[in-house]
Amino acid sequence: MKRSSGARIGATLAVSALSLALITGCSDEGSDDAKETGSDSSSSAPAGKTYTAAELQKLILVQGDVDGYKVAKTLGAPETKDEVTTSDEKCRPLAFAMSAQAPGDAAAETSVQATQEKNPTDTASKSVEDLAEGEVEDTLTDAMSVNVTIVGLSSYEGDGAAKTFKSVSDAVESCSGGFTVTSEGEKQKLTKITAEKGSGTGDESVAFASEGEMEGSADTGTVHAEVVRHGNTIATYYTINLGSLMTGKAYPIDGTVVDAQAKKLK
Repeated sequence: MKRSSGARIGATLAVSALSLALITGCSDEGSDDAKETGSDSSSSAPAGKTYTAAELQKLILVQGDVDGYKVAKTLGAPETKDEVTTSDEKCRPLAFAMSAQAPGDAAAETSVQATQEKNPTDTASKSVEDLAEGEVEDTLTDAMSVNVTIVGLSSYEGDGAAKTFKSVSDAVESCSGGFTVTSEGEKQKLTKITAEKGSGTGDESVAFASEGEMEGSADTGTVHAEVVRHGNTIATYYTINLGSLMTGKAYPIDGTVVDAQAKKLK
């Protein structure tokens, strides 16, 4: 599947093409890879250990860890951190947290995406020609009203994880007025960063909402992220729900996914 340049800025709201593809089935690609690199959900993570990429892959969520969700490899993320820049350097950790990148200088990192499975409605089984006026939009909105959460794990040496977490926590406050994210020449204006209540998992956690301009529209939309420190490991979560964005309905970070990942890191 061709990667959307807009989707490559994971921190932006210009992710419609990627997210729609994930919801409608393109995320099947790579699901076997996620199974092969994972381990039993009872895996535990000693708090002070610095992990290799292979070890992180055994700790990150895999298919079967979260009931009602499909776990597969991350699609549409930037290849390297150099592809993601911000108008204010101190805000860059927030952009990384929302683009499947380690928010700090990690020794190793990996990521997956967890897509909420949804039972089709009665109208979803109809052909477009059979849908009444207004049902097409309602059916499309309903189909996209699922949570897609990008989960990232990154491991650090020494006090790297604690410093990285602080850089994220500080950025939530200092970047409250927003900033511009650029990836491969594509710019996206985030107009507001708002602190939210964290999950309380791990040693410390911080959650935030990011409001920004919708691509091709004068409207704004809000997406949600959380960063959690588990010893020398940082877990990042970025949840988008296109259906909610389309209707303006509020939605939170997906706590089901956060709790499942936290359980594997205990």
